[in-house]
Amino acid sequence: MDMIAIDLDGTLLNSSSQISEENVRAIKEAQEKGVEVVIATGRAEFDVRELFRETGLRTWVIGANGATIHDPEGRLFHATPMLTEDVRDVLPWLEANGFYYEACSDEWIWTQQEGRSLLQVEIDRIKSANPDVHIGELEHAIEKQFGQNGFRFIKDHRDIVASDAPVYNILAFSFDDAKRSLGKERYRGKPTMTLVSSADHNFELEHKDASKGLALQKLASHLGLSMEKTAAVGDSPNDLSMMKMAGHCAAMGNAKDLIIETGDFTTKTNEEHGVAHAIAHWLS
Repeated sequence: MDMIAIDLDGTLLNSSSQISEENVRAIKEAQEKGVEVVIATGRAEFDVRELFRETGLRTWVIGANGATIHDPEGRLFHATPMLTEDVRDVLPWLEANGFYYEACSDEWIWTQQEGRSLLQVEIDRIKSANPDVHIGELEHAIEKQFGQNGFRFIKDHRDIVASDAPVYNILAFSFDDAKRSLGKERYRGKPTMTLVSSADHNFELEHKDASKGLALQKLASHLGLSMEKTAAVGDSPNDLSMMKMAGHCAAMGNAKDLIIETGDFTTKTNEEHGVAHAIAHWLS
């Protein structure tokens, strides 16, 4: 195997957003055997670097669902920002429709000052409509979302537009199924953007030429490595492009059905160090 691409949330990270010692050891073993290990995530590269701080891991990072590629030293190798006109269309529409959103740039993740309260209002509405509903999972999803590194809080989208900084990815988050469906319907099929989902309560937008698969292909070409000897492991629809382009792929035991159907095999879950088991399979 020349290269292994690994998703983060729901894959390398457990439910507490931590990397197990078993997974760290497996990645280092692969690297010692000459395999190029790549993290491919919807998160920003600087967030990944912070997650890796105590692990000693150094890898290439495909961030923002393929819109950025950084080398193991943290230097930007390639970027595909969203078109300015798309950013100016998406952000005010999300605000007008009451979405919590995040916009990823080079140095930070922009989000609204009142973003957390927007999500809490949605939870309160759910509890009001169904007092017996268990909202622990929803509250965990909020904590996970705000557990990222590099937030910069803004009043509204005009702060982003005025900065002239590149926007690589816009994530829209809501517990309201109808609201999410409305957003997906509005932006699905737009010729200048891709729409993917990395979790039950979100959808994400990038430039049409940004995907984990395209970024992985670009990196393989740069490093002179074979896509036929590249493997990918993931759990969510935003991993589909790299799993289809890689010569080998594994689905996490906790993956969505679509990903399990795509994988050559299904490894263990993210709570059972599934990445380590997949790496062991490929190294053997």
